[in-house]
Amino acid sequence: MTNTIKNILIIHASSRQEGSTTRTLTTTLIDELKAKDPLLSTVERDLADGMPFIDQTWVNANFTPAEGRTADQTAALHFSDTLIDELKSADLVVIGTPIYNFGIPAALKAWVDQITRARVTFKYTDQGPVGLLENKQGVLVSASGGTEIGSDNDFATRYMKHILGFVGIQDISLVAAGQLMADEKVAIQNARTNIRKIVQQLPTTHQTAA
Repeated sequence: MTNTIKNILIIHASSRQEGSTTRTLTTTLIDELKAKDPLLSTVERDLADGMPFIDQTWVNANFTPAEGRTADQTAALHFSDTLIDELKSADLVVIGTPIYNFGIPAALKAWVDQITRARVTFKYTDQGPVGLLENKQGVLVSASGGTEIGSDNDFATRYMKHILGFVGIQDISLVAAGQLMADEKVAIQNARTNIRKIVQQLPTTHQTAA
């Protein structure tokens, strides 16, 4: 079961801060959601501003129980904790990501590594791992120059759906603008049509009258 949407976390993964298709489509999605519910709250995280990779200090801190961490280990996980708090506060997670060389941008993988933590965003059980970020919805906004989104060569959207599901976000919609180099106009038009359908289906708290 998902919550009514009040708070939205927006992740921009494109390295391009200008002229990015995923940023444009993500903005369209958010604008249409706010037209539907002007009281929606949004938090934006732009990975192009910089996203640190995990290192040995981070890994050692992560494997140390919270009560046993040194001050340096606690500091090493501070940024990760901030990113996870953003996820926990969100009812809807919107991730705009291009497909780079059939996969996700390095900055988005770095974000995934920062937020995927045992006992914090998932736990191990006798039945296998269980995600802890429940009652949330996700929207992936993906664009590619030549890769057909959803094809066997698209490792990006499959991976992100798996990761989001792994941490408990199972209800995920996809906005795809694939193969832009073949027919950009049609790809963008189809993506915008899909955005309108998704916006209609997402449950918000203070919807404006139709």
